[in-house]
Amino acid sequence: QVQLVESGGGLVQAGGSLRLSCAASGVTFSSYVMSWFRQAPGKEREFVAAFELIRWSGRSTYYADSVKGRFTISRDNAKNTVDLQMNSLKSEDTAAYYCAVLQGVSSDYWDQQGYAYWGQGTQVTVSS
Repeated sequence: QVQLVESGGGLVQAGGSLRLSCAASGVTFSSYVMSWFRQAPGKEREFVAAFELIRWSGRSTYYADSVKGRFTISRDNAKNTVDLQMNSLKSEDTAAYYCAVLQGVSSDYWDQQGYAYWGQGTQVTVSS
Protein backbone atom coordinates (compact mmCIF):
# COMPACT_ATOMS: atom_id res chain seq x y z
CA GLN A 1 0.00 0.00 0.00
CA VAL A 2 1.38 3.37 -1.02
CA GLN A 3 1.54 6.06 1.65
CA LEU A 4 2.82 9.59 1.23
CA VAL A 5 3.50 11.94 4.12
CA GLU A 6 4.51 15.56 3.56
CA SER A 7 6.45 17.69 6.01
CA GLY A 8 8.38 20.94 6.13
CA GLY A 9 5.66 23.51 5.63
CA GLY A 10 5.41 26.65 7.70
CA LEU A 11 5.42 30.43 7.77
CA VAL A 12 8.22 32.31 6.03
CA GLN A 13 8.81 35.88 4.92
CA ALA A 14 8.88 36.76 1.26
CA GLY A 15 12.31 36.09 -0.19
CA GLY A 16 12.93 33.26 2.24
CA SER A 17 13.28 29.53 1.74
CA LEU A 18 11.58 26.32 2.81
CA ARG A 19 12.25 22.68 2.09
CA LEU A 20 9.35 20.27 1.80
CA SER A 21 9.77 16.51 2.04
CA CYS A 22 7.49 13.75 0.88
CA ALA A 23 8.18 10.45 2.61
CA ALA A 24 7.02 7.58 0.46
CA SER A 25 6.37 4.02 1.55
CA GLY A 26 5.10 1.14 -0.51
CA VAL A 27 6.29 2.64 -3.80
CA THR A 28 7.72 -0.35 -5.61
CA PHE A 29 7.10 0.76 -9.18
CA SER A 30 10.10 0.50 -11.49
CA SER A 31 8.91 3.62 -13.28
CA TYR A 32 6.95 6.43 -11.69
CA VAL A 33 6.43 10.13 -11.39
CA MET A 34 6.41 11.83 -8.01
CA SER A 35 5.14 15.36 -8.07
CA TRP A 36 4.23 18.33 -5.98
CA PHE A 37 0.98 20.16 -6.49
CA ARG A 38 -0.42 23.11 -4.58
CA GLN A 39 -3.79 24.62 -3.90
CA ALA A 40 -4.36 28.18 -2.74
CA PRO A 41 -7.65 29.22 -1.10
CA GLY A 42 -10.35 29.66 -3.70
CA LYS A 43 -8.18 28.30 -6.49
CA GLU A 44 -7.82 24.98 -8.24
CA ARG A 45 -4.98 22.61 -7.46
CA GLU A 46 -2.03 23.25 -9.76
CA PHE A 47 1.11 21.45 -10.78
CA VAL A 48 4.37 22.64 -9.23
CA ALA A 49 7.15 20.16 -10.00
CA ALA A 50 7.70 16.54 -10.98
CA PHE A 51 10.44 13.96 -10.53
CA GLU A 52 10.25 11.20 -13.09
CA LEU A 53 12.06 7.89 -12.83
CA ILE A 54 11.92 5.67 -15.90
CA ARG A 55 13.59 2.30 -15.58
CA TRP A 56 15.15 2.32 -19.04
CA SER A 57 16.02 5.98 -19.45
CA GLY A 58 16.80 7.50 -16.07
CA ARG A 59 15.52 10.57 -14.31
CA SER A 60 13.94 13.82 -15.38
CA THR A 61 12.53 16.83 -13.60
CA TYR A 62 9.82 19.25 -14.70
CA TYR A 63 8.62 22.56 -13.31
CA ALA A 64 5.72 24.93 -13.66
CA ASP A 65 6.78 28.21 -15.24
CA SER A 66 5.80 30.07 -12.09
CA VAL A 67 8.44 28.28 -10.00
CA LYS A 68 11.16 27.58 -12.55
CA GLY A 69 14.49 28.86 -11.33
CA ARG A 70 13.27 29.16 -7.73
CA PHE A 71 12.18 25.62 -6.82
CA THR A 72 14.17 22.41 -7.11
CA ILE A 73 12.75 18.90 -6.86
CA SER A 74 15.06 16.06 -5.93
CA ARG A 75 15.05 12.53 -4.60
CA ASP A 76 16.89 11.47 -1.47
CA ASN A 77 17.49 7.76 -1.87
CA ALA A 78 18.78 7.32 1.67
CA LYS A 79 15.65 8.80 3.20
CA ASN A 80 13.30 7.59 0.46
CA THR A 81 11.86 11.06 0.07
CA VAL A 82 11.20 13.46 -2.75
CA ASP A 83 12.04 16.95 -1.61
CA LEU A 84 11.06 20.37 -2.87
CA GLN A 85 13.54 23.12 -2.13
CA MET A 86 11.75 26.45 -2.42
CA ASN A 87 13.83 29.62 -2.63
CA SER A 88 12.93 33.26 -3.23
CA LEU A 89 9.43 32.60 -1.98
CA LYS A 90 6.66 35.00 -2.93
CA SER A 91 3.28 35.68 -1.35
CA GLU A 92 1.66 33.97 -4.32
CA ASP A 93 3.40 30.74 -3.33
CA THR A 94 1.12 30.55 -0.30
CA ALA A 95 -0.87 27.33 -0.58
CA ALA A 96 -1.33 23.83 0.71
CA TYR A 97 1.29 21.66 -0.94
CA TYR A 98 0.60 18.03 -1.80
CA CYS A 99 2.83 15.27 -3.08
CA ALA A 100 1.46 12.60 -5.37
CA VAL A 101 2.62 9.48 -7.17
CA LEU A 102 1.78 8.37 -10.68
CA GLN A 103 2.62 4.75 -11.47
CA GLY A 104 4.40 4.12 -14.74
CA VAL A 105 5.19 6.68 -17.41
CA SER A 106 3.08 9.62 -18.46
CA SER A 107 3.67 12.67 -20.61
CA ASP A 108 0.83 14.35 -18.73
CA TYR A 109 2.75 14.64 -15.47
CA TRP A 110 1.14 18.05 -14.92
CA ASP A 111 -2.37 16.60 -14.87
CA GLN A 112 -3.53 15.68 -11.38
CA GLN A 113 -6.10 13.27 -12.82
CA GLY A 114 -3.37 10.74 -13.52
CA TYR A 115 -2.19 10.48 -9.93
CA ALA A 116 -3.64 7.68 -7.85
CA TYR A 117 -1.85 8.37 -4.59
CA TRP A 118 -1.79 11.61 -2.60
CA GLY A 119 -0.43 12.85 0.68
CA GLN A 120 -2.44 14.84 3.20
CA GLY A 121 -0.76 18.13 2.39
CA THR A 122 1.40 20.65 4.22
CA GLN A 123 0.70 24.38 4.49
CA VAL A 124 3.13 26.98 3.21
CA THR A 125 2.43 30.60 4.09
CA VAL A 126 4.59 33.39 2.73
CA SER A 127 4.16 36.77 4.40
CA SER A 128 4.89 39.91 2.42
